[in-house]
Amino acid sequence: MAARVTEPTPPSAPPAMAPPTRAPASAPPQPVTVAVATESSPAPRYRIQVRNVSGSTLDTTVRQELPPGSTTTAISGGGRSTPANGSATEVTWRLRLPAHSTTTLGTALAATAPGQPLTAPTCAFTSDGSRPYDCATATWQAAAAPAAEVTEAPAWRRYPVLLAGLAVLLLVSAAVFWVWRRRRRGRRVTAAALATGGGAGDGRGTIYPRPAAPSPVRRRRTPPVWMLVGAAVVVLAGVVGTAGWTATRQVAAIDTQKQPTSGAWMGTGVTGSLGVPLRESAFEFTVYRMTCGAPGTAGKADGGPPALVNGRRCEATVGVRNVTADHQLWHSELQRAYLPGGRWVSTDESATRMANLGRDVFANPMAAGTRMVLPLVFTVDGRDPPEQLELRSGVFSAGVRVHMP
Repeated sequence: MAARVTEPTPPSAPPAMAPPTRAPASAPPQPVTVAVATESSPAPRYRIQVRNVSGSTLDTTVRQELPPGSTTTAISGGGRSTPANGSATEVTWRLRLPAHSTTTLGTALAATAPGQPLTAPTCAFTSDGSRPYDCATATWQAAAAPAAEVTEAPAWRRYPVLLAGLAVLLLVSAAVFWVWRRRRRGRRVTAAALATGGGAGDGRGTIYPRPAAPSPVRRRRTPPVWMLVGAAVVVLAGVVGTAGWTATRQVAAIDTQKQPTSGAWMGTGVTGSLGVPLRESAFEFTVYRMTCGAPGTAGKADGGPPALVNGRRCEATVGVRNVTADHQLWHSELQRAYLPGGRWVSTDESATRMANLGRDVFANPMAAGTRMVLPLVFTVDGRDPPEQLELRSGVFSAGVRVHMP
């Protein structure tokens, strides 16, 4: 009796699976939102609305960064003015926000020079002031005074036109004078020839014709040297004046706020100050605040590099908005803090992850049209704080530069 032997069936091939893709990052909804507006007043005034959209009572710390050198004249109840980094000043409120409530705050600054805009960013932090809920900014502009209508000067009062007219007048005068002198000299020669040529004045004829008197050789007259030199000088002065006026107009029309870019960059580099939204090829960056610890206080973060001997951490509160219609990646190595002397450091990834409660803000791309407010940490050495922040979305993006006060 033969036993049936059954061969095992080979396993089927695993189903084809698409490689995993990183989901776009979207900022978690914040329980506290901030809105800042300016008032139409002779002196700078700001109105701040802090709203608790959650269903529970929250404690928050609100900080408003004032422009360097400005002083407050009025602060709403509970706020106090304290010096910040460098010459800047900040106003701080500690609030207890009931559920679904809105609190309005306000500040007034001393009058400034006419036409000088003042930007005052404001952020709401957690009760310990370590993590931002939301930030907003506003720029106060003085009310435009009714200025007299500026009309362009008439043509006859413009400097280049006057020079050109003077040159033409001198040339025409020189030409007329030269023609007049030539005609006058010609008349004198003709009169002399007629006076020397004899005729039948005595009433007696001659058998043989009288030989004609030789006509004087006429030399071709040229304008005098002083006239040619003077005309050349006048024309040269007119050309130089017109060229200088044109060059001055072109230089005045150049926008000094924009930086030139080469063909390798995408977009145009933009430079601004604290609290001013700056847009590059994919992102709109706004730096609301920058604080630095004391030298030697930068400890080693979990998983991070060893701390510097005199190192300290500088934390920038940055708003990032994706202004494109696609998901956009950004990288920590491209965000830089520039120190005096041209040295720079990139984002401290481990310290930034700790400041964001363990979330890696660079791990996933930003969804289209989304906005995040987050802290970026830079570990620097020495006693000098960063002078500039350079932020960009991609390697070939021109990026933005923010001057620190």
